[in-house]
Amino acid sequence: MTFKPHGKHLIAGNWIGGGATFRNQPASGEASSFSMGTVELVEQACKAAEEAFWSFGYSSRASRADFLNAIADEIEARAVDITAIGCQETGLPEARLNGERARTTGQLRLFAKVVAEGDYLDQRRDAALPDRQPLPRPDLRLIQQPVGPVAVFGASNFPLAFSVAGGDTAAAFAAGCPVVVKGHTSHPGTSEIVAEAVHAAIEKFGVAPGVFSLVQGGRRDVGTALVQHPMIKAVGFTGSLGGGRALFDLCASRPEPIPFFGELGSVNPMFVLPHALKARAEAIARGWATSMTGSAGQLCTNPGIAVVPEGADGDSFVASVAGALKSIGPQTMLTSGMAEAYRSGKARFETRNSVKAVHTSESAGRNASPNLYEVSMNTFLDDHTLAEEVFGPLSLVVRAPSAESLLLLAKSFVGQLTATLHMDTEDTDLARRLMPILTRKAGRVLVNGYPTGVEVVKSMVHGGPYPASTNFGATSVGTMSIRRFLRPVCFQNMPEELLPVA
Repeated sequence: MTFKPHGKHLIAGNWIGGGATFRNQPASGEASSFSMGTVELVEQACKAAEEAFWSFGYSSRASRADFLNAIADEIEARAVDITAIGCQETGLPEARLNGERARTTGQLRLFAKVVAEGDYLDQRRDAALPDRQPLPRPDLRLIQQPVGPVAVFGASNFPLAFSVAGGDTAAAFAAGCPVVVKGHTSHPGTSEIVAEAVHAAIEKFGVAPGVFSLVQGGRRDVGTALVQHPMIKAVGFTGSLGGGRALFDLCASRPEPIPFFGELGSVNPMFVLPHALKARAEAIARGWATSMTGSAGQLCTNPGIAVVPEGADGDSFVASVAGALKSIGPQTMLTSGMAEAYRSGKARFETRNSVKAVHTSESAGRNASPNLYEVSMNTFLDDHTLAEEVFGPLSLVVRAPSAESLLLLAKSFVGQLTATLHMDTEDTDLARRLMPILTRKAGRVLVNGYPTGVEVVKSMVHGGPYPASTNFGATSVGTMSIRRFLRPVCFQNMPEELLPVA
C-alpha cells in the first residue's frame, strides 16, 4: 500500500491538523494517528458550505453531472490503495471492499445520469387562463430546488458506499447541496483517501471548495454542533437506534427544525409459509444461513428473525440452518466495540430459560461466530427485547402454531427495512392475507429471496417506518433518494429570464 494517512481534516479545500488526536484500531497492520474534530472546525466547514451553496446550488445540471463523474474517476484512480486501507481498518475481505467501491462509483455515475436527464426536478406547469371567470388564473410553474448545506454521518459498516462519498453525499451533490461529512472513527484512513478523491474533483472543475468538508472523529459535542448549526438544512445518518434518535431529537429541537433522514435498525423478519417449507426447507435454510452471516452479519438488511410453522417440517428447517452454520467459522467484526456488543447481545439470549439454543459458538476478541436460537410464538410476543436487533451473525427462529398466528406475529413487529415471504403457489391465499400487514411494516417486501444486497436503481426503497428509519417517505438508496435534499418551489407569472437555469 502506497497510501499513508496524514491524519488531517479537509475543511473547504484546506487540510487542517493539530490539536488533540485519536488513533484508529485496524484489524491488521499498524495504527495511525488522526486529528480529532472540534466544534470550531464544524463552524468553519458549515460557513464555507453556505458560501459555496450560492454558486453550487445554482449551477447547471451538466456541470454537476461532470463533477459527480469526476469524483468516481478519482476514486477509481485510487482503487488499490482504497481497498488496502479499507481492508486494514475494517477487517472486511478484499472482494467485499472492491465490490463496495464499485457500488460507490456506480452510485455517483448513476446520479450524474439522473442529473443530466433532469426528470428528478418534477417540473409542472399550469398555464395562465386570463379569460377565466370570475377570476383569471396566473401562470404557475413548479420545480424542485436544493435545500442548502447537508450534514452526512459516515456509517461504520459501509466504509465506502454509506460514508464519505457514499449514497447520501452523492444524492446531495446531485441535488446541488454542499456536504459536511462527519467521518466515522472506525475507518478514518479510508475516509481520508476518499476525501482526497473528492478534493481532486473539486480542484479539477473549479468548484467552490466549501462544497465539501470532512471532519474526522470528535466527541459528542462535534456531532451535536453539526446537526444544530443554522447553516445545515438536512442530515443523513446511518447508525444505531440510540445515536440516531439523539440526533433526530436535536434536529427537531432547533429554532429552525430540519429533516433528519436516519436509518436506525431493523431485524428484517422472514416468513416461511407452509407449502414452501414442506417443499424447500433445506434450500431456504441454507440460503438464510448464508445471508445472515454475510459480512459477519454486519448489514442493515441482515434477516435476523425467521417465522416458521411448528411441526416436523419446521423442525427440519431449524436443523438444516444449524447444520449450515456449523461450517461457517469466525469472522472479523468492524471494531472491537461492535464485537463486544455482539457478545452482549448473545448473553441476552443465553440468560432466558424460555429461549432454546440451537447452535452456539464462542467469540473472542474482534471475531464473531454465528449463533442461532429458537422461541415459541407466545414467548416472543411476551418479550419485546427478543425483537431487538443484534448487530452480527445472530439469528432467531420464532415458531408459529397456525396460519392465523403468522398474521399475529407479523402485526407485532415494529417498522422494518425489509420483510420477506418464502412461498409456493399453494401459499398464495395466506401470502395475500399477510401482504397488507407487511407493506405497512416495511419499506421493501421480498418473495423467495434474501434482503441482503440492495440494488441501486430507481425503484429501490431503503427505508421504512420507525425505527427502521426516521422518515418513512424517504429512501437512502436508489435515485429517489435525491428527493431528501430538494424542496418544491412554485413560480407565479415568472418571466423566463428569472426562472431557475434547470
